[in-house]
Amino acid sequence: MVNERMYGLGNEPSAIRELFAYGLQRKAEIGEDKVFDYSIGNPSIPAPQKVADTIAELMKLPPVELHAYSPAAGIPAVRQAIADSIARRTGIDAKAAHVYMTVGAAASITISLGAITNPGDEVVVPTPYFPEYKVWIETMGCSIVEVPAQVPSFQLDVEAMGAAISEKTAAVIINSPNNPVGAVYTRENLEALAAMLEAKSAEVGHPIYLISDEPYREITYGADVPCVPAIYPRTLVCYSYSKALSLPGERVGYVYVSDTMDADEADRVFFAVAGAGRAHGFVCAPVLFQRVAAACVDEPSDVEAYATNRRILTEALDEMGYEYVQPDGAFYLWVRALEPDAQAFSDRAKAHELLIVPSDSFGCLGWVRMSYCIARETIENSLPALKALKAEYDAK
Repeated sequence: MVNERMYGLGNEPSAIRELFAYGLQRKAEIGEDKVFDYSIGNPSIPAPQKVADTIAELMKLPPVELHAYSPAAGIPAVRQAIADSIARRTGIDAKAAHVYMTVGAAASITISLGAITNPGDEVVVPTPYFPEYKVWIETMGCSIVEVPAQVPSFQLDVEAMGAAISEKTAAVIINSPNNPVGAVYTRENLEALAAMLEAKSAEVGHPIYLISDEPYREITYGADVPCVPAIYPRTLVCYSYSKALSLPGERVGYVYVSDTMDADEADRVFFAVAGAGRAHGFVCAPVLFQRVAAACVDEPSDVEAYATNRRILTEALDEMGYEYVQPDGAFYLWVRALEPDAQAFSDRAKAHELLIVPSDSFGCLGWVRMSYCIARETIENSLPALKALKAEYDAK
């Protein structure tokens, strides 16, 4: 018999994926240059040259060596390279034994949740948030507890998050730089969160873990991204090379169980991560790209191209009279919809071949997300359509 919940998830439209698929269809019908697809975070910036050079060099290895299974947690030398990189960047004595290679950040978060929650637990998530968090939390038999971020800064509302924590709370998920808003949580904000979580852990009588989802860590515009494990020891860092190295389709990332927590606790959490990886089938991440990740672990991102796109788009929207949140990181623009119903606004934009994601599935009403990691020419060519859309509403 078919699992009805899984049937529902498979048959349920995703606002992002649905728009992306619609965009592919429209491009085939009217031409790629006539569709302005801001739907999905698919980097248009090429991967660094070192990625191609590394792949070419790796292809010289014997096929049996290159394509063989790795240990479930990943190639030992790759895990060590990542631990060494964490140590260089943060000063934390990171151990390879606490790095688990994954099939991208989706697997990282899924198995982290599997490791530190039990059915019936609650997971606190600030809104707006990446929609799949809810799916992954509920798949573990847990409940999501949504807490709105502060507006207009979209920093964490630590007081409200503390009020939402109960004896059932197992974890909190944060994402900085944030998808969909682009907010980067300040050190002061994170220190307040850490103090609250320490106090609440003592109050409820069990540890509350922090999952720090960090695929946009390198993509910032001058903002400092504090090291979360250095602020709150009970942290699991979930990372992906999809954004930093422009490799979204290669599905490689990792979970790092912080060595700032008690050593015995870190070991226990890591083995739970490994067990969750086994239980969910996320073992032996793609070995070719494990090796690529190790070779390119400190390769810088091409942030300048995204900064240029951000400038072009925001300057134009300023002139047109749109309201938006200035992003400090990632490559998304959080724009106020021109009517209360964000879905209706998104649908109306489609008539201008503008594909922008309504905020409803992000746990927040009245906004849209525009992914500006697209080609600069696409942004420039979309400006007349954005202007025409605004004029329609102004004429009402």
